[in-house]
Amino acid sequence: MIDFRALLCGGDLRSIGKSNIVASAIRNQQDFDRLFECLYYSERLVVMRAADAIEKITIHSPEYLYKHKEAIFELCIKCRHKELKWHLALLITRLFLDKKELRNVWNILTHWTKDKNNSRIVRVNALQALFELTQKDNTFNTDFYFILEKLEKENIPSIQARIRILKNEMRSF
Repeated sequence: MIDFRALLCGGDLRSIGKSNIVASAIRNQQDFDRLFECLYYSERLVVMRAADAIEKITIHSPEYLYKHKEAIFELCIKCRHKELKWHLALLITRLFLDKKELRNVWNILTHWTKDKNNSRIVRVNALQALFELTQKDNTFNTDFYFILEKLEKENIPSIQARIRILKNEMRSF
């Protein structure tokens, strides 16, 4: 049995460490569930790298997340570390959401996007996630355009770059 914590610790927050090795070691739901438990560790570095591995795994296997839906919602509400938030923003859009859950997720991500106290990576990833939600349910399109307008006025290069990318994607639909 692989010791995920041992692979994910060490170094500093500027490095993903061995999260790619961990991601490639996941073979089934049981392995994934053990990795998911790392999101509750007290070591910020382990949590960040576990979230990075989880994000990579679920790009192609989002079904691993499904049984963790409530835990992901809870983490979004309780999360204080930017490194986990920026991964959660992208993960949460990979879940099947009913109308009520979708509204709650929309509100969380909107708050993260608008909150100037959040890191720019959190804000950009939350903005990307909001865009992805509009692709699933177009009832949020008007809200999304207002968010874009508001963010454009802040004139932050990383956010401006993401807005340009999203506007180009919106034109192609």
